[in-house]
Amino acid sequence: MKIIGRLNEIEVLKTCIDAKESKLVAVYGRRRVGKTFLIRNYYAKQLVFDIAGLHNGNMKDQLTHFIKPLKTKSKKSKKVEDVSTWMMAFEALANYLDGLKSNSKKVIFIDELPWFDTPRSKFLMAFENFWNSYCTKRTDLIVVICGSAASWMINKIMKNKGGLHNRVSERIKLNPFTLLETEKFLKSREIIWSKYDITKLYMTIGGIPFYLNNIHKGQSVTQFIDNACFTATGALYLEFQELYASLFSNSNLHYNVIKALVSVSKGVTRNDIISKSKISGGGTFSKVMEELCESGFVTKYLPFDNNVNLALYRLTDFFTIFYLKFMHNSKANGLGTWATKSLGQSYKSWSGFAFESVCMQHVSQIKKALQLTAIYTETSSWKGSHEGQGAQIDLLFDRADSVINIFEIKFNNTIFTISKTYAKELRNKIQIFSMQPQCINKNIFLTMLTVNGIANNTYAKELVQNTINLDDLFN
Repeated sequence: MKIIGRLNEIEVLKTCIDAKESKLVAVYGRRRVGKTFLIRNYYAKQLVFDIAGLHNGNMKDQLTHFIKPLKTKSKKSKKVEDVSTWMMAFEALANYLDGLKSNSKKVIFIDELPWFDTPRSKFLMAFENFWNSYCTKRTDLIVVICGSAASWMINKIMKNKGGLHNRVSERIKLNPFTLLETEKFLKSREIIWSKYDITKLYMTIGGIPFYLNNIHKGQSVTQFIDNACFTATGALYLEFQELYASLFSNSNLHYNVIKALVSVSKGVTRNDIISKSKISGGGTFSKVMEELCESGFVTKYLPFDNNVNLALYRLTDFFTIFYLKFMHNSKANGLGTWATKSLGQSYKSWSGFAFESVCMQHVSQIKKALQLTAIYTETSSWKGSHEGQGAQIDLLFDRADSVINIFEIKFNNTIFTISKTYAKELRNKIQIFSMQPQCINKNIFLTMLTVNGIANNTYAKELVQNTINLDDLFN
């Protein structure tokens, strides 16, 4: 299958082939995001060794698995059968590589690296020795290490203070597809949906290639969600149970944080998460939050005044939110379930917040639509009050050209109309926000972000400076 998108990542991988020295490449990102597919497909012609760690395998299991392909590939290594340590395993790999006569670049791909690092196995020590004592002496190797446990990859590899300190040549954090990449992926499978329907799909499962790969030509969005999420044989029916357990040890702690976050769609402060999750606010809690953020499930948003103590943590993994809102403990399952649920009030409430999250994950597209690519811009959120009246802005751009864009985000399938009542709310929000010290000598531009634009009535002409629609998010 053709690689969709990933243009920046492909450029990095290409430079490694052209390099005059060996390269160590670390790839990390959320489970199912397409890390393995990217490496195996781009480096298909250069791969000489391709192995993936075993989930929950012990040291003996991992060693047996690692050495198995070398038994058939390597003619030079005589002690493969006697391998009992990782030092011996990497020596066998080195012997196999020595037997390859080609001078072209050779790729060693070790997938799910964290799973190889079992307790007291000394795997990381042996890998460090393999890279430093063997690979760096050659000029024809690309060693790609990959893992879904993003926190492990960062702490054990990128932040390594031992033998791998500053040894990683290239770092690739693979993110979910954007809306545009999702559209391209679907078209590659001959699935032609409107941008509105693709956005509804994205709000449900995000831009996760593995999930998208389960959509069949001829299905509607509703049919796919019904089949994949609400039938016992559906591709995503048991995904949530596997998702966190496969990535995190003590995943119950992560689940408690997730439940605390999903209960407040607008975001939660650190202290509120501690209170709601009932996890003590020490090192364990900090580790859980770091793992969730680095793995792409949670996003931290700094407030407008840069007070880190008031930073908001928002659950931004679309499938997790959808599962907890509609699938978890659902009394209704089977075909037709989503067709019914999507008509209820809970759907309307969820869809508004979900579309906000879509927009917040397409900030670069929004900046491009506003022609801000050449203007320094800080993205943040804000919550405040004045004389007992409160207001909140989930997304704002503080620009170096003395302008602040504050966004109103609305999800609807028709042209949005600003009513008299809503106009009053907007005036109040703008007035309260403009009283902030950071707004002195700043122009406040109200920017409407909707699906199909806004009606050009009196209130729109009075209040709105910019409008962005769905087409801009697909840019």
